[in-house]
Amino acid sequence: MTESETAASKLFDRDAQGFDDLRRRLIPCFDDFYGTALKIISDWRTVPGLDVLDIGAGTGLFSAMVSERFPVRRLCLLDCSSGMLEQARARFAGNSQVEIRLADMSDADLGGPWDLVISALAIHHLPDDAKRDLYRRIRYALKPGGLFVNAEQVAGPNPVADQRYSRIWLEQIRALGVSELEIDKARERMSHDRCAPVEHQLRWLADAGFADVDCSFKAWRFAVLSGRA
Repeated sequence: MTESETAASKLFDRDAQGFDDLRRRLIPCFDDFYGTALKIISDWRTVPGLDVLDIGAGTGLFSAMVSERFPVRRLCLLDCSSGMLEQARARFAGNSQVEIRLADMSDADLGGPWDLVISALAIHHLPDDAKRDLYRRIRYALKPGGLFVNAEQVAGPNPVADQRYSRIWLEQIRALGVSELEIDKARERMSHDRCAPVEHQLRWLADAGFADVDCSFKAWRFAVLSGRA
């Protein structure tokens, strides 16, 4: 883990309490964003029981959505923030099908093979070379025909678009009632972001060997990317 990634992990440890409630207000397109990711899974699912890996799982919010809607046989949540994973442990307490792993996604053994690999708002913390390497490792951790869904924060195609994304995001979250204190904390966490444009990431997924690569949803800085093994 780089120095920047370590610093980011500490910030997520600090802000873990109540993070799920805040996330809904920090993602103005929350329902469509996660809803699209879930629709991609429902459109693809062809097996009666899913083995699922959640990379950068945080509090387990996305994993919980998947578990509520699909027949999950085995679920592994991987994250480098112990504070976030404490929230995940509480969420899945008593569920013997769930494994919680404290690990750095940049070099963790992803295990598998998995039917489904998911990630939400996590991979953008990695440098681009590490993103590309992770996409390759995810591809080889999936079963043939398996699916990868990444609900992600992305960069604009140019600096002007990036500035527009930032300005509109601030307007939207202030309208949703996010306090200036929480905005300052969010900006501190985001100072460690290393977002990449959608078109770059689709190319990296294809280069990693994924088929049916697509961006099914995009609203300013939030996008849902996917590919099949």
